Amino acid sequence: MNLHNAEFVKSAVKPSDFIMNPLPQIVFAGKSNVGKSSVINRILNRKNFARVGNTPGKTVHINYFSVDGSAYFVDLPGYGFAKVPKAEKDRWAKLMENYFATEGIVTLGIMIVDARHKPTADDVTMAAWFKSTGSDFVVVANKVDKVKKSQIQENMDNIRLTLQITDEVEVIPFSAETGEGRGRLIGIIESYV
Repeated sequence: MNLHNAEFVKSAVKPSDFIMNPLPQIVFAGKSNVGKSSVINRILNRKNFARVGNTPGKTVHINYFSVDGSAYFVDLPGYGFAKVPKAEKDRWAKLMENYFATEGIVTLGIMIVDARHKPTADDVTMAAWFKSTGSDFVVVANKVDKVKKSQIQENMDNIRLTLQITDEVEVIPFSAETGEGRGRLIGIIESYV
């Protein structure tokens, strides 16, 4: 799969906009300020492919990107931190509920958390949504470059415990800044395409 051959396809604002063809959907989810767009950009080795903003909450729809015509990267709206009206947050939540309730749509989930902190209640809810699909997912612990080496394993164990995930769910120490973990994550993604 040529990761450089990626292009924006569409934004889904309602369930009838969801792409329902047989291509694999690699689904990215995370808190508004966790660096989700930066992780996608690092995977694709592109600077500003997925929009990165100083204000959390830039992703307000479900965005589909075609990668080499062989898979979709699906960028879900961020949750938690964004300073937006409650009605807008409720709309995001309903859109995501509908997405996760659509059977067979998620091929692989990539849940992004902050390697520095214990996952939030919203993170626990997102992990439960991924579990509810019956699809495989991995947890990407972004910003590991800001964690002392001696604390990395403890933080990874804490993430696993808080999210209540089994040993089958891989927790990948990752840095969108340095590229740490990129090769491992790409290997996993390519095994589903």
